[in-house]
Amino acid sequence: MLPVVAIVGRPNVGKSTLFNRLTRSRDALISAFPGTTRDRQYGEVKLNDIRFIIIDTGGITEEMDEVGKLITKQALQAIEDADKVLFLVDGQAGVTPEDRMIADTLRRSGKPVFLAVNKTEGLDPSLSVVDAYELGLGTPLPIAAVHGSGITSLVTSLFPEPVKTEETPEEPAEHSIKLAIIGRPNVGKSTLTNRMLGEERVIVHDSPGTTRDSIFIPLERFEKHYTLIDTAGIRKRKKVSEVPEKFSVVKTLQAIEDSNVVLYVIDGRLGVSEQDLKLLGFVLECGKGLVIAVNKWDGMSQEARDHAKATIDRHLDFVRFARIHYISALHGSGVGNLFDSVNEAYESATQKLSTPYLSRLLQQAQATHQPPLVHGRRVKLRYAHPGGHNPPRIVIHGNQLNALPDSYRKFLAHFFQEKLNLYGTPVMIEFRTSENPFHKKTRR
Repeated sequence: MLPVVAIVGRPNVGKSTLFNRLTRSRDALISAFPGTTRDRQYGEVKLNDIRFIIIDTGGITEEMDEVGKLITKQALQAIEDADKVLFLVDGQAGVTPEDRMIADTLRRSGKPVFLAVNKTEGLDPSLSVVDAYELGLGTPLPIAAVHGSGITSLVTSLFPEPVKTEETPEEPAEHSIKLAIIGRPNVGKSTLTNRMLGEERVIVHDSPGTTRDSIFIPLERFEKHYTLIDTAGIRKRKKVSEVPEKFSVVKTLQAIEDSNVVLYVIDGRLGVSEQDLKLLGFVLECGKGLVIAVNKWDGMSQEARDHAKATIDRHLDFVRFARIHYISALHGSGVGNLFDSVNEAYESATQKLSTPYLSRLLQQAQATHQPPLVHGRRVKLRYAHPGGHNPPRIVIHGNQLNALPDSYRKFLAHFFQEKLNLYGTPVMIEFRTSENPFHKKTRR
Protein backbone atom coordinates (compact mmCIF):
# COMPACT_ATOMS: atom_id res chain seq x y z
CA MET A 1 0.00 0.00 0.00
CA LEU A 2 1.24 3.50 -0.81
CA PRO A 3 1.70 5.91 2.13
CA VAL A 4 -0.93 8.62 2.57
CA VAL A 5 -0.26 12.33 3.14
CA ALA A 6 -3.01 14.81 4.11
CA ILE A 7 -2.70 18.52 3.26
CA VAL A 8 -4.27 20.67 5.99
CA GLY A 9 -4.44 24.35 6.80
CA ARG A 10 -6.81 27.24 7.18
CA PRO A 11 -8.91 28.40 4.18
CA ASN A 12 -7.29 29.95 1.12
CA VAL A 13 -3.64 29.10 1.83
CA GLY A 14 -3.28 27.19 -1.46
CA LYS A 15 -3.98 23.58 -0.47
CA SER A 16 -5.88 22.74 -3.67
CA THR A 17 -3.27 24.50 -5.83
CA LEU A 18 -0.58 22.37 -4.17
CA PHE A 19 -2.73 19.23 -4.62
CA ASN A 20 -3.08 19.91 -8.36
CA ARG A 21 0.64 20.68 -8.66
CA LEU A 22 1.64 17.44 -6.91
CA THR A 23 -0.83 15.24 -8.82
CA ARG A 24 -0.24 17.09 -12.10
CA SER A 25 -3.96 17.42 -12.57
CA ARG A 26 -6.80 19.90 -12.30
CA ASP A 27 -8.93 17.62 -10.16
CA ALA A 28 -9.26 20.05 -7.24
CA LEU A 29 -11.44 23.13 -7.75
CA ILE A 30 -9.48 26.37 -7.23
CA SER A 31 -10.74 29.90 -6.66
CA ALA A 32 -9.77 32.98 -4.66
CA PHE A 33 -12.84 32.52 -2.46
CA PRO A 34 -12.23 30.82 0.91
CA GLY A 35 -14.16 27.60 1.51
CA THR A 36 -14.21 26.40 -2.10
CA THR A 37 -12.89 22.96 -1.07
CA ARG A 38 -15.20 21.14 1.32
CA ASP A 39 -14.89 17.39 0.85
CA ARG A 40 -11.78 15.22 0.82
CA GLN A 41 -10.16 14.78 -2.60
CA TYR A 42 -7.66 11.97 -3.19
CA GLY A 43 -4.89 11.80 -5.80
CA GLU A 44 -1.63 9.98 -6.51
CA VAL A 45 1.77 11.68 -6.58
CA LYS A 46 4.57 10.27 -8.75
CA LEU A 47 7.96 12.02 -8.62
CA ASN A 48 11.00 10.04 -9.75
CA ASP A 49 11.02 6.96 -7.47
CA ILE A 50 8.63 8.49 -4.94
CA ARG A 51 4.93 7.56 -5.00
CA PHE A 52 2.26 8.31 -2.42
CA ILE A 53 -1.41 9.20 -2.00
CA ILE A 54 -2.25 12.84 -1.27
CA ILE A 55 -5.51 14.10 0.31
CA ASP A 56 -6.78 17.63 -0.28
CA THR A 57 -8.99 18.95 2.53
CA GLY A 58 -11.17 21.95 3.26
CA GLY A 59 -9.90 24.80 5.38
CA ILE A 60 -9.96 24.38 9.15
CA THR A 61 -11.32 27.52 10.76
CA GLU A 62 -12.55 28.77 14.15
CA GLU A 63 -15.68 30.19 12.50
CA MET A 64 -17.87 27.17 13.11
CA ASP A 65 -21.24 27.37 11.35
CA GLU A 66 -22.90 24.05 10.55
CA VAL A 67 -21.12 23.60 7.20
CA GLY A 68 -17.81 24.72 8.75
CA LYS A 69 -18.11 21.98 11.37
CA LEU A 70 -18.68 19.38 8.65
CA ILE A 71 -15.67 20.65 6.66
CA THR A 72 -13.47 20.45 9.76
CA LYS A 73 -14.78 16.94 10.47
CA GLN A 74 -13.70 15.90 6.95
CA ALA A 75 -10.22 17.39 7.49
CA LEU A 76 -9.83 15.65 10.86
CA GLN A 77 -10.83 12.35 9.25
CA ALA A 78 -8.13 12.90 6.60
CA ILE A 79 -5.55 13.45 9.36
CA GLU A 80 -6.64 10.22 11.03
CA ASP A 81 -6.40 8.28 7.73
CA ALA A 82 -2.98 9.72 6.83
CA ASP A 83 0.49 8.40 7.60
CA LYS A 84 1.94 11.93 7.47
CA VAL A 85 0.45 15.43 7.55
CA LEU A 86 1.55 18.38 5.42
CA PHE A 87 0.60 21.60 7.21
CA LEU A 88 0.39 24.58 4.85
CA VAL A 89 0.53 28.23 5.94
CA ASP A 90 0.46 31.48 3.96
CA GLY A 91 3.89 33.15 3.73
CA GLN A 92 2.43 36.50 2.70
CA ALA A 93 -0.14 36.67 5.53
CA GLY A 94 2.17 35.32 8.22
CA VAL A 95 1.18 33.08 11.12
CA THR A 96 -2.39 33.63 12.34
CA PRO A 97 -4.30 32.49 15.48
CA GLU A 98 -6.03 29.86 13.30
CA ASP A 99 -2.62 28.50 12.26
CA ARG A 100 -1.68 28.17 15.94
CA MET A 101 -4.98 26.38 16.67
CA ILE A 102 -4.34 23.92 13.82
CA ALA A 103 -0.75 23.36 15.00
CA ASP A 104 -2.05 22.41 18.46
CA THR A 105 -4.54 19.99 16.87
CA LEU A 106 -1.79 18.36 14.83
CA ARG A 107 0.48 17.94 17.84
CA ARG A 108 -2.33 16.10 19.66
CA SER A 109 -2.87 13.82 16.62
CA GLY A 110 0.49 12.14 17.12
CA LYS A 111 1.09 12.05 13.35
CA PRO A 112 4.40 13.17 11.75
CA VAL A 113 3.84 16.79 10.66
CA PHE A 114 5.74 18.63 7.91
CA LEU A 115 5.38 22.41 7.75
CA ALA A 116 5.40 24.25 4.40
CA VAL A 117 5.11 28.01 3.85
CA ASN A 118 3.27 28.73 0.59
CA LYS A 119 3.02 31.87 -1.56
CA THR A 120 6.69 32.78 -1.12
CA GLU A 121 7.11 33.93 -4.71
CA GLY A 122 8.88 37.32 -4.73
CA LEU A 123 9.97 36.93 -1.08
CA ASP A 124 13.39 36.14 0.35
CA PRO A 125 13.15 32.36 1.05
CA SER A 126 15.05 32.58 4.35
CA LEU A 127 12.94 35.48 5.63
CA SER A 128 9.57 34.13 4.41
CA VAL A 129 9.69 31.21 6.86
CA VAL A 130 10.87 33.05 10.00
CA ASP A 131 7.37 33.51 11.50
CA ALA A 132 6.50 29.83 10.94
CA TYR A 133 9.19 28.67 13.40
CA GLU A 134 7.00 29.84 16.29
CA LEU A 135 4.55 26.99 15.50
CA GLY A 136 7.11 24.55 16.89
CA LEU A 137 6.70 21.98 14.13
CA GLY A 138 10.26 21.77 12.87
CA THR A 139 11.98 23.53 9.97
CA PRO A 140 9.47 25.21 7.60
CA LEU A 141 9.98 24.71 3.86
CA PRO A 142 9.32 27.67 1.50
CA ILE A 143 7.29 26.82 -1.61
CA ALA A 144 5.23 28.54 -4.29
CA ALA A 145 2.58 26.03 -5.37
CA VAL A 146 1.24 28.22 -8.16
CA HIS A 147 4.67 28.36 -9.85
CA GLY A 148 5.97 24.97 -8.71
CA SER A 149 9.06 26.23 -6.90
CA GLY A 150 10.19 24.20 -3.91
CA ILE A 151 7.94 21.24 -4.76
CA THR A 152 10.75 18.73 -5.34
CA SER A 153 12.43 19.69 -2.06
CA LEU A 154 9.09 19.35 -0.29
CA VAL A 155 8.48 15.82 -1.63
CA THR A 156 12.00 14.64 -0.82
CA SER A 157 11.59 16.03 2.71
CA LEU A 158 8.41 13.98 3.10
CA PHE A 159 10.11 10.87 1.71
CA PRO A 160 13.95 11.02 1.84
CA GLU A 161 14.08 7.43 0.54
CA PRO A 162 12.15 5.92 -2.41
CA VAL A 163 8.80 4.56 -1.30
CA LYS A 164 8.92 0.77 -1.26
CA THR A 165 5.76 -1.24 -1.75
CA GLU A 166 5.30 -4.97 -1.58
CA GLU A 167 5.90 -6.73 -4.87
CA THR A 168 2.73 -8.45 -5.99
CA PRO A 169 2.09 -10.44 -9.18
CA GLU A 170 0.73 -8.26 -11.96
CA GLU A 171 -2.95 -8.96 -12.58
CA PRO A 172 -5.08 -7.41 -15.30
CA ALA A 173 -6.90 -4.46 -13.72
CA GLU A 174 -10.67 -4.69 -14.05
CA HIS A 175 -12.21 -1.66 -15.69
CA SER A 176 -13.84 0.74 -13.26
CA ILE A 177 -17.30 2.00 -14.20
CA LYS A 178 -17.32 5.78 -13.81
CA LEU A 179 -20.67 6.70 -12.29
CA ALA A 180 -21.53 10.41 -12.14
CA ILE A 181 -24.25 11.31 -9.62
CA ILE A 182 -26.04 14.34 -11.07
CA GLY A 183 -29.05 16.49 -10.21
CA ARG A 184 -30.26 19.84 -8.99
CA PRO A 185 -29.10 21.22 -5.62
CA ASN A 186 -30.41 19.57 -2.45
CA VAL A 187 -31.99 16.50 -4.08
CA GLY A 188 -29.83 14.15 -1.97
CA LYS A 189 -26.82 13.39 -4.19
CA SER A 190 -24.27 13.44 -1.36
CA THR A 191 -26.57 11.46 0.94
CA LEU A 192 -26.92 8.88 -1.82
CA THR A 193 -23.14 8.81 -2.37
CA ASN A 194 -22.55 8.14 1.33
CA ARG A 195 -25.26 5.46 1.38
CA MET A 196 -23.72 3.68 -1.61
CA LEU A 197 -20.28 3.83 0.02
CA GLY A 198 -21.50 2.83 3.47
CA GLU A 199 -19.66 5.73 5.16
CA GLU A 200 -19.88 9.50 5.69
CA ARG A 201 -17.46 10.25 2.85
CA VAL A 202 -18.86 13.58 1.62
CA ILE A 203 -20.51 16.47 3.44
CA VAL A 204 -24.28 16.39 3.72
CA HIS A 205 -26.25 19.47 4.79
CA ASP A 206 -29.76 20.83 4.21
CA SER A 207 -28.50 24.02 2.57
CA PRO A 208 -28.30 23.86 -1.26
CA GLY A 209 -24.82 24.11 -2.77
CA THR A 210 -22.97 22.27 0.02
CA THR A 211 -20.99 20.27 -2.55
CA ARG A 212 -18.70 22.55 -4.57
CA ASP A 213 -16.33 20.19 -6.39
CA SER A 214 -16.68 16.89 -8.25
CA ILE A 215 -15.37 14.21 -5.87
CA PHE A 216 -14.04 10.95 -7.37
CA ILE A 217 -14.35 7.97 -5.00
CA PRO A 218 -13.37 4.37 -5.82
CA LEU A 219 -15.74 1.60 -4.73
CA GLU A 220 -15.67 -2.19 -5.02
CA ARG A 221 -18.96 -4.07 -4.68
CA PHE A 222 -19.43 -7.77 -5.33
CA GLU A 223 -16.07 -7.88 -7.16
CA LYS A 224 -17.10 -5.06 -9.50
CA HIS A 225 -15.17 -1.79 -9.52
CA TYR A 226 -16.78 1.65 -9.67
CA THR A 227 -15.67 5.26 -9.43
CA LEU A 228 -18.45 7.33 -7.88
CA ILE A 229 -18.41 11.00 -8.85
CA ASP A 230 -20.38 13.18 -6.44
CA THR A 231 -21.08 16.49 -8.17
CA ALA A 232 -22.35 19.94 -7.35
CA GLY A 233 -26.03 20.62 -8.04
CA ILE A 234 -26.72 22.80 -11.06
CA ARG A 235 -29.25 25.62 -10.75
CA LYS A 236 -30.73 27.75 -13.49
CA ARG A 237 -28.11 29.90 -15.19
CA LYS A 238 -29.69 33.20 -14.08
CA LYS A 239 -29.40 32.09 -10.43
CA VAL A 240 -25.69 31.23 -10.70
CA SER A 241 -23.80 34.36 -9.65
CA GLU A 242 -20.87 33.37 -7.41
CA VAL A 243 -17.62 32.51 -9.19
CA PRO A 244 -17.06 29.21 -7.28
CA GLU A 245 -20.54 28.04 -8.28
CA LYS A 246 -19.80 28.82 -11.93
CA PHE A 247 -16.65 26.70 -11.67
CA SER A 248 -18.72 23.95 -10.01
CA VAL A 249 -21.13 23.90 -12.95
CA VAL A 250 -18.23 23.41 -15.37
CA LYS A 251 -16.81 20.59 -13.23
CA THR A 252 -20.22 18.89 -13.14
CA LEU A 253 -20.63 19.05 -16.92
CA GLN A 254 -17.09 17.66 -17.28
CA ALA A 255 -18.01 14.83 -14.91
CA ILE A 256 -20.92 13.91 -17.19
CA GLU A 257 -18.62 13.85 -20.21
CA ASP A 258 -16.00 11.75 -18.35
CA SER A 259 -18.50 9.21 -16.99
CA ASN A 260 -19.67 5.88 -18.39
CA VAL A 261 -23.06 6.03 -16.68
CA VAL A 262 -24.99 8.95 -15.17
CA LEU A 263 -27.14 8.37 -12.09
CA TYR A 264 -29.61 11.24 -12.26
CA VAL A 265 -31.29 12.12 -8.94
CA ILE A 266 -34.72 13.78 -8.79
CA ASP A 267 -36.54 14.97 -5.66
CA GLY A 268 -39.81 13.00 -5.73
CA ARG A 269 -41.60 15.73 -3.78
CA LEU A 270 -40.70 18.41 -6.33
CA GLY A 271 -40.98 16.36 -9.51
CA VAL A 272 -39.28 17.08 -12.83
CA SER A 273 -38.28 20.68 -13.50
CA GLU A 274 -37.20 22.48 -16.65
CA GLN A 275 -33.62 22.37 -15.33
CA ASP A 276 -33.85 18.57 -15.00
CA LEU A 277 -34.96 18.30 -18.61
CA LYS A 278 -32.05 20.46 -19.79
CA LEU A 279 -29.50 18.41 -17.83
CA LEU A 280 -30.98 15.13 -19.05
CA GLY A 281 -30.85 16.52 -22.58
CA PHE A 282 -27.12 17.17 -22.11
CA VAL A 283 -26.64 13.59 -20.84
CA LEU A 284 -28.48 12.31 -23.92
CA GLU A 285 -26.43 14.56 -26.20
CA CYS A 286 -23.26 13.11 -24.67
CA GLY A 287 -24.56 9.59 -25.33
CA LYS A 288 -24.08 8.44 -21.74
CA GLY A 289 -25.72 5.49 -20.02
CA LEU A 290 -28.49 6.68 -17.71
CA VAL A 291 -30.21 5.49 -14.54
CA ILE A 292 -32.81 7.70 -12.82
CA ALA A 293 -33.30 7.72 -9.04
CA VAL A 294 -36.39 9.44 -7.65
CA ASN A 295 -35.33 10.24 -4.08
CA LYS A 296 -37.14 11.13 -0.83
CA TRP A 297 -39.87 8.64 -1.74
CA ASP A 298 -40.32 7.37 1.83
CA GLY A 299 -42.00 10.48 3.21
CA MET A 300 -44.67 10.80 0.49
CA SER A 301 -48.33 9.77 0.71
CA GLN A 302 -49.73 7.25 -1.78
CA GLU A 303 -51.69 9.98 -3.53
CA ALA A 304 -48.55 12.10 -3.88
CA ARG A 305 -46.62 9.08 -5.19
CA ASP A 306 -49.24 8.29 -7.83
CA HIS A 307 -49.26 11.90 -9.00
CA ALA A 308 -45.43 12.04 -9.06
CA LYS A 309 -45.16 8.80 -11.07
CA ALA A 310 -47.65 10.00 -13.68
CA THR A 311 -45.82 13.34 -14.01
CA ILE A 312 -42.37 11.71 -14.19
CA ASP A 313 -43.48 9.17 -16.81
CA ARG A 314 -44.93 11.97 -18.94
CA HIS A 315 -41.92 14.28 -18.73
CA LEU A 316 -39.26 11.59 -19.13
CA ASP A 317 -40.70 9.82 -22.16
CA PHE A 318 -37.71 11.03 -24.23
CA VAL A 319 -35.37 8.93 -22.04
CA ARG A 320 -37.63 5.90 -21.71
CA PHE A 321 -34.63 3.62 -22.26
CA ALA A 322 -33.49 4.49 -18.70
CA ARG A 323 -34.53 2.47 -15.66
CA ILE A 324 -36.35 4.53 -13.00
CA HIS A 325 -35.94 3.66 -9.30
CA TYR A 326 -37.94 5.13 -6.42
CA ILE A 327 -35.62 5.30 -3.41
CA SER A 328 -34.80 6.81 -0.05
CA ALA A 329 -31.11 7.69 0.11
CA LEU A 330 -31.49 8.64 3.79
CA HIS A 331 -32.89 5.26 4.86
CA GLY A 332 -31.33 3.14 2.13
CA SER A 333 -34.51 1.67 0.64
CA GLY A 334 -34.06 0.80 -3.05
CA VAL A 335 -30.43 1.96 -3.16
CA GLY A 336 -28.91 -1.51 -3.65
CA ASN A 337 -31.01 -2.06 -6.79
CA LEU A 338 -29.38 0.95 -8.44
CA PHE A 339 -26.17 -1.02 -8.99
CA ASP A 340 -28.03 -3.64 -11.07
CA SER A 341 -29.28 -0.94 -13.43
CA VAL A 342 -25.87 0.77 -13.55
CA ASN A 343 -24.25 -2.54 -14.54
CA GLU A 344 -26.98 -3.15 -17.12
CA ALA A 345 -26.52 0.33 -18.61
CA TYR A 346 -22.74 -0.11 -18.86
CA GLU A 347 -22.99 -3.59 -20.40
CA SER A 348 -25.58 -2.37 -22.90
CA ALA A 349 -23.45 0.63 -23.85
CA THR A 350 -20.37 -1.53 -24.47
CA GLN A 351 -22.08 -4.51 -26.10
CA LYS A 352 -20.45 -5.74 -29.33
CA LEU A 353 -22.86 -5.92 -32.28
CA SER A 354 -22.50 -7.80 -35.58
CA THR A 355 -23.36 -6.69 -39.12
CA PRO A 356 -25.36 -9.83 -40.10
CA TYR A 357 -27.53 -9.67 -36.99
CA LEU A 358 -28.17 -5.93 -37.35
CA SER A 359 -29.10 -6.39 -41.03
CA ARG A 360 -31.56 -9.17 -40.12
CA LEU A 361 -33.14 -6.94 -37.48
CA LEU A 362 -33.41 -4.15 -40.05
CA GLN A 363 -35.38 -6.46 -42.34
CA GLN A 364 -37.62 -7.47 -39.42
CA ALA A 365 -38.26 -3.80 -38.64
CA GLN A 366 -39.33 -3.12 -42.24
CA ALA A 367 -41.60 -6.17 -42.21
CA THR A 368 -43.21 -4.90 -39.01
CA HIS A 369 -43.58 -1.33 -40.23
CA GLN A 370 -42.77 -0.45 -43.83
CA PRO A 371 -40.83 2.74 -44.57
CA PRO A 372 -42.99 5.53 -46.03
CA LEU A 373 -43.36 6.53 -49.67
CA VAL A 374 -41.47 9.63 -50.80
CA HIS A 375 -42.54 11.14 -54.14
CA GLY A 376 -44.23 7.87 -55.01
CA ARG A 377 -41.16 5.74 -54.24
CA ARG A 378 -40.68 3.75 -51.06
CA VAL A 379 -37.59 4.50 -49.01
CA LYS A 380 -35.23 1.51 -49.20
CA LEU A 381 -33.24 0.41 -46.15
CA ARG A 382 -30.62 -2.04 -47.46
CA TYR A 383 -28.40 -3.13 -44.58
CA ALA A 384 -27.05 -2.10 -41.16
CA HIS A 385 -23.69 -2.42 -39.44
CA PRO A 386 -22.17 -1.33 -36.10
CA GLY A 387 -20.61 2.11 -36.06
CA GLY A 388 -19.16 2.03 -32.54
CA HIS A 389 -20.16 1.49 -28.95
CA ASN A 390 -20.47 3.43 -25.71
CA PRO A 391 -23.06 4.45 -26.79
CA PRO A 392 -24.09 1.82 -29.37
CA ARG A 393 -24.14 3.33 -32.84
CA ILE A 394 -25.90 1.61 -35.75
CA VAL A 395 -25.25 2.73 -39.31
CA ILE A 396 -28.07 2.10 -41.81
CA HIS A 397 -27.49 2.30 -45.57
CA GLY A 398 -30.21 2.84 -48.17
CA ASN A 399 -31.81 5.23 -50.66
CA GLN A 400 -33.67 8.49 -50.03
CA LEU A 401 -32.77 8.36 -46.32
CA ASN A 402 -32.61 12.14 -46.09
CA ALA A 403 -36.38 12.15 -46.62
CA LEU A 404 -37.05 9.63 -43.84
CA PRO A 405 -39.42 11.28 -41.32
CA ASP A 406 -38.44 11.64 -37.65
CA SER A 407 -41.27 9.33 -36.59
CA TYR A 408 -39.77 6.41 -38.54
CA ARG A 409 -36.29 7.18 -37.27
CA LYS A 410 -37.60 7.00 -33.69
CA PHE A 411 -39.40 3.75 -34.51
CA LEU A 412 -36.14 2.19 -35.72
CA ALA A 413 -34.20 3.37 -32.65
CA HIS A 414 -36.87 1.92 -30.33
CA PHE A 415 -37.04 -1.33 -32.37
CA PHE A 416 -33.29 -1.92 -32.14
CA GLN A 417 -33.31 -0.95 -28.45
CA GLU A 418 -35.92 -3.60 -27.63
CA LYS A 419 -34.62 -6.41 -29.85
CA LEU A 420 -31.01 -5.95 -28.63
CA ASN A 421 -32.08 -5.50 -24.98
CA LEU A 422 -30.09 -2.28 -24.76
CA TYR A 423 -31.51 -0.76 -21.59
CA GLY A 424 -29.95 2.16 -19.81
CA THR A 425 -28.20 3.54 -22.87
CA PRO A 426 -29.35 5.57 -25.87
CA VAL A 427 -29.01 3.94 -29.28
CA MET A 428 -27.60 6.25 -31.93
CA ILE A 429 -28.83 5.61 -35.49
CA GLU A 430 -26.80 7.04 -38.36
CA PHE A 431 -28.27 7.02 -41.87
CA ARG A 432 -26.11 6.94 -44.98
CA THR A 433 -27.69 7.35 -48.38
CA SER A 434 -26.18 5.16 -51.12
CA GLU A 435 -25.20 7.08 -54.22
CA ASN A 436 -26.98 6.31 -57.49
CA PRO A 437 -24.21 5.10 -59.85
CA PHE A 438 -26.09 6.56 -62.86
CA HIS A 439 -26.73 9.96 -61.24
CA LYS A 440 -23.84 11.76 -62.99
CA LYS A 441 -24.17 9.99 -66.33
CA THR A 442 -25.97 11.66 -69.20
CA ARG A 443 -27.98 9.93 -71.89
CA ARG A 444 -26.34 9.52 -75.30
